[in-house]
Amino acid sequence: MQSVPDFSQHGYQIEKELGANRAGGRVTYLATELDSQRLAVLKQFQFARTSASWVDYDALKQEIQILKDLKHPGIPRYLGVFQSEDGFCMVQEYKQASSLAELRSFSPDEVRQIAIAALEILVYLQNRIPAVIHRDIKPANILVDEDTKVYIVDFGFARVGDGEVGVSSVVKGTLGFMPPEQLFNRQLTEASDLYGLGMTIICLLTNTPADEVGSLVDISYRVDFKNLKSNISPRWIKWLEKMVEPRVDKRFPNAAAALAAIPEHSLRQPEVCFSQADINLVARDRGELLTQTVTLSNTVPETQLEGCWEVAPHLNDPPMAANGHSWIHFSPATFHSNQVTTKIQVDTRQLMTGKRYSRQLVLRTNAHPSLYSVTLNVQTAPLPIRTKGGSYGLVAMLLGCCWITAWLFAAMLPAQMLEPSAAPALALVVCCGLGIGIQLAAWILVEAGMRFGSKSVAMTGFAVMLSTLLSWLAISVVPVDSFVLVSTAGIGLFGGSIVGIATGMVAETLYRRGFKEPFAVLLPTATAIFSVLLGASRGLALLNHWLLIGLISTGAAVAAMLTYLPIQRAQAIAAYRSAERRLIRP
Repeated sequence: MQSVPDFSQHGYQIEKELGANRAGGRVTYLATELDSQRLAVLKQFQFARTSASWVDYDALKQEIQILKDLKHPGIPRYLGVFQSEDGFCMVQEYKQASSLAELRSFSPDEVRQIAIAALEILVYLQNRIPAVIHRDIKPANILVDEDTKVYIVDFGFARVGDGEVGVSSVVKGTLGFMPPEQLFNRQLTEASDLYGLGMTIICLLTNTPADEVGSLVDISYRVDFKNLKSNISPRWIKWLEKMVEPRVDKRFPNAAAALAAIPEHSLRQPEVCFSQADINLVARDRGELLTQTVTLSNTVPETQLEGCWEVAPHLNDPPMAANGHSWIHFSPATFHSNQVTTKIQVDTRQLMTGKRYSRQLVLRTNAHPSLYSVTLNVQTAPLPIRTKGGSYGLVAMLLGCCWITAWLFAAMLPAQMLEPSAAPALALVVCCGLGIGIQLAAWILVEAGMRFGSKSVAMTGFAVMLSTLLSWLAISVVPVDSFVLVSTAGIGLFGGSIVGIATGMVAETLYRRGFKEPFAVLLPTATAIFSVLLGASRGLALLNHWLLIGLISTGAAVAAMLTYLPIQRAQAIAAYRSAERRLIRP
């Protein structure tokens, strides 16, 4: 066991030995300054016990002078020097940090932070006049504390400008971390220290001990990057390749250039997995809002996927506004998550009908590659003016459905319906049931997604119920058997439901085909009323003046609107052609 020297006469008490290069006559101690009780590092140079001569002391004085002038938070401060019996001791500031030579684990972001901090120290050294070249950058000479603060130590082999400073060891550098030009005693440049730093970072990434660094290089001093972890960013691989390039002219010229070129993202990059490659949307209705979700995921540990969606510029699209694309929207447009579902909405109101649109959606991420392209295909709904010719068929189908329904249900009404005393009461009951049935039909249409049709049917049902209530208050009725009342109301309820659903479906279809709202409501409503009156008169075998007036008025209204169809169609064509000029082309 080596005994520790007594430096109390110089004001220091040795606590423990930190390291030693006995062949080179250098031992490092942790000591306490007796006056201030602060910890310090003592580097003892033992000339008397080694082959080193006192002639080298002049060169060491120059090294000490350089260390005196170094003032950087990443370099322990020079505190003083004193002679010992067999040499001298240099005192430096103590940093409570461990060297990278010790077995430790760092996250990818911490490794990047260490690389940046070390380069900043080298930039400081190289910006001095003359520049300082450390010549022994390796894991053991880079300290990192718990807050990831980085310190570079041991300037014993440093070279200042063209003059050699450090001669405190036999071998000036460490094999595996010395660049080839240093190994073969050639001219050193500011790029020389980058090789050692690059090899140090590679050791961190591969968990390679410093004494096994030779396993990372081949016979031509090149690092076999195939052995590196596969999830390391290709940009970082490229950057490290240039840091440890054997040919000095192919390396970064200095630390400032290496620092400027360091990749902005983490050492490891996320990998984007898409739930689908392309998006194909088909609109069934004019002006429909189409929605599609895309799920993105990242499976690379210790990384977070970040990105934003945008639409690639297209010749026919309006200029990008501040609030985003004119007809394609993303929610969310930006994200910071390893599992995100983006909702893509397409507003076809601004698109031409019956056309196919194709756009490229661009995803910018911090992954590799950083750009992804997704093809969005949108098929808009057919031209409404081309399908209006079938409206006559719709009206005919509605007329037949309502006529048959009214005929059958009217035939099922009780015989009392024709008795003068009971007829008013039963008529009001059947109308009340009819109104309730129509309201029920409106609710069914809402659930089926036919909102326009349900709205028109609901208004009709409300009108029927209101007129029934007013009639009930205006006329006198006689009591009728309860069973007859219930059965009559039930017939009206079911009949009204069928008529209401059929009317609402036709109104919805007409609206979606491009008819204006009043026309899309009035035509099926008038047709339904005419059909119900016609069927009721047939089922009841009754035709009084009230039914006749209703048939004539509603029939005339239906005939007028059907006659107006070609005119309305021509107007719709003209309006659409006018609006089409303002729409976005495919």
